[in-house]
Amino acid sequence: MRYSEMNLSAEILKAVEAMGFTEPTEVQEKAIPPMLEGYDLVAKAPTGTGKTCAFGIPLLMGLEPEKDVLQALILAPTRELAQQIAQDLKDLARFMPWVRIACLYGGQPIRRQFAQLGKKPHIVVATPGRLLDHVQRKSVRLNDVTRIVLDEADEMLDMGFYKDVTKILDSLKNRKQMGMFSATMSRPVMDISWLYQRDPVEIVVEPVKESAPNIAQYALPTTGWQKLDDVADIITRNNYERVMIFCNTKYTTEMLARQLIERKGLDAECLHGDLAQKARNKIMADFKEGRLRILVSTDVAARGIDVDDVDAVINYDVPTSNEYYTHRIGRTGRAKKAGEAYILFLEEERRRMEEMLRRTGNKATFARFDEQRNLVKEASSTQP
Repeated sequence: MRYSEMNLSAEILKAVEAMGFTEPTEVQEKAIPPMLEGYDLVAKAPTGTGKTCAFGIPLLMGLEPEKDVLQALILAPTRELAQQIAQDLKDLARFMPWVRIACLYGGQPIRRQFAQLGKKPHIVVATPGRLLDHVQRKSVRLNDVTRIVLDEADEMLDMGFYKDVTKILDSLKNRKQMGMFSATMSRPVMDISWLYQRDPVEIVVEPVKESAPNIAQYALPTTGWQKLDDVADIITRNNYERVMIFCNTKYTTEMLARQLIERKGLDAECLHGDLAQKARNKIMADFKEGRLRILVSTDVAARGIDVDDVDAVINYDVPTSNEYYTHRIGRTGRAKKAGEAYILFLEEERRRMEEMLRRTGNKATFARFDEQRNLVKEASSTQP
């Protein structure tokens, strides 16, 4: 199927063509028609399958241009994802100059967002907490909102936004349509669907082999005092140009980035939730544009970062949940490129590491450094 066969408006067709797209992805092909017809929808689809267009196109086509009121909401779990969605929507609305879109998120002074809201947006993309702040200040009115989409619903609900999301949904007295897009069908996602949706269309998009990440995984035993040397040597001896390192805590990200700079002379920055938005934006822009070689991050801070050419991912800490491991290594091996992922583990973490790999269906080859600090990849490997 091509976009031209999907009964889309001329403005949308011109926009997707300008964006370089000709054929809809599977999630778009399955989600756009029922959403255009007004059905509630639950979509289980992997990240990177084109979900923003899948809900963005129906939302834009359903707007009533003569009404200068807020008509549609999109909720996202992180500020980075909210910003990304808002930009994609603006690209889709390129030939709909009357459409106004606002993006609301924490970490930015709330008064800066009043100017956007003063222009009477038709669509608001927001994180749940910041949206409720505006509702309480009466800078956002939800009376005329008829459609809402929850993107990355599983992440949003797992991050503790369940009460905020239900409060927002309870406030939408004129809601006619609700879409939920999620990588997994977690219990909270199913509960929200059961409570708030009416006979939703359910679609499932499985990862296809062609788009599945091409990632070679390695498990590297280490010790606390050896970790820094191991990380630095993995990067330098492989001549990686762009690397993401994941740690479990804000303190560790700061400590590791500082040691990589001061003791190893490497170009590194850390990213965590307590950084000011301006600093976060600069670090992410530098990493995306290739001006920064190493990004050390917590799991939460990395959400919403969309970079296709990461050479390697290093798990400095064994992640605290199995899902985090899948999300971490998925940052490399994208866009049909090969990538490498390393997990460093202490001997007492071996069983936890092997169990995590088994439960996530991943397989890692054991590796070690020899006396000359060459990385030797063993014949044995963990079993999925």
